[in-house]
Amino acid sequence: MLKRKNEFEDRYNKFIHELKEEIISGNIKQGEFILPENTLSKEYDLSRVSIRKALAELVEEGLIEKIPGKGNRVTIPHESQKQTLTLGWFSHSYEFSIVEQIIERFEQLNPFIKVKLQIIPNDQYVYNLTQLIQHGNGPDLFIVSDYHYRQLIEKQLINILEPYLPEHLNPEKDSYDKVFEMFQFEGNVPVTPFVFSPVMICYNKRMFAEAGISNNFEMNNWNDLLEIARKCTKDVNEKGLIDQYGFCFSSSSNRWPVFLLQNKGKFMLEDRSKSVLNSQENIEALDYCVDLMYKHQVSPIFSHGSNELAENLFMKERAAMILTTYYFMNEFRDHKIQWDILPPPQKASPGTLLLGGALGINVNSKMKEAAQVLISYMVSTDAQTMIKKNGCTIPVLRFVAEDTYLLKPGIHPDHYNVFKNVMPFAKNMRDLNLTIEETELIEKELHLLWANMEKADEACNRIEDLLNKELELQ
Repeated sequence: MLKRKNEFEDRYNKFIHELKEEIISGNIKQGEFILPENTLSKEYDLSRVSIRKALAELVEEGLIEKIPGKGNRVTIPHESQKQTLTLGWFSHSYEFSIVEQIIERFEQLNPFIKVKLQIIPNDQYVYNLTQLIQHGNGPDLFIVSDYHYRQLIEKQLINILEPYLPEHLNPEKDSYDKVFEMFQFEGNVPVTPFVFSPVMICYNKRMFAEAGISNNFEMNNWNDLLEIARKCTKDVNEKGLIDQYGFCFSSSSNRWPVFLLQNKGKFMLEDRSKSVLNSQENIEALDYCVDLMYKHQVSPIFSHGSNELAENLFMKERAAMILTTYYFMNEFRDHKIQWDILPPPQKASPGTLLLGGALGINVNSKMKEAAQVLISYMVSTDAQTMIKKNGCTIPVLRFVAEDTYLLKPGIHPDHYNVFKNVMPFAKNMRDLNLTIEETELIEKELHLLWANMEKADEACNRIEDLLNKELELQ
């Protein structure tokens, strides 16, 4: 039988929830008295006995203290009485140390709450996270990348999220629509966008100078990229070994499709009725990628889709340019490399990919009010400034992200704010109109092309047939 709705329980729980939220959020500060019991009784349509019972629960939790003859006053709980909030995070996050600083400051400002970091392995992050939640051991709130968010949607696990978006965070006024689009679901944004990064080109200033490339160089199109890459590619000796490459990129699905977007290519029709991978735009993009490696020999031949090859070569100063993100640029903090960034070039149109991270609340959390307070703080000016000042990752607050006064030599590149130029045409992975399974299929099936064992038109034709067969089975 379905339990009949108990209106008294609803009013009672509403009173406790709203009072705790007022105290935890700081709207009622330490030392201030809450409303008299008779006023609360009338406002929530509860007897004074019920009000006193609810207030006794908050006294037990250390949130208020009863002052005889005066009323109930907000107090600071003892360490053992503080609410412990668990925040789930990637095991290898570039922002980990900054998040620890944010937590330290948050606890100073919110003496009612302690925050415990729960580190979850990067491998199978969504599986590990959902298993923890389903077994009652999950964090109260957690970080999700745009990739993990797609997994939650496709695996029909979006219901693990308690929707929350701080009122002060307006996509158009305070942030970027493109970032919020990554985390939409059925017209809403159930998570709070936190950080983001477009895919950019990172280049070695010393290697450019040694190749005779002037400081005011331009790289507007594919021909420009190829010409600069040629100048920066060096043979080590007559045996044909390469001392340094002019360019390097990954066959990962969040790197090479940048070239496809730059040529107005796409994988599927808008209604997903048919794959259009075997189009001239896509073939041209893949031909260009392969030619960089085999015909022009300005980029190494990669053996796998990991981003590590390109980025490790760049760190060793064996590649003059790479496709990378603001996230990875945090690796350069204490490095000898002289580097800067610029937007990716274009062919038929400008284009790049956009990645991001957001904060979600566990629907089963018993401390949703505290979780909301922490999320609101993490997208506040204070916390977002910490992100900007201490690393390259772009904070979601627009005026913080674009504030040049927060840039520091040794941490940020000279042209950090060039990301603003690419945001109008950046696309996220969901814009590619592929499921994760289809994306993985394409990545796997392109191995023959990357190994120069198949032509681009042959690969596109073959993989398009595979995708269409998969569509017929759906």
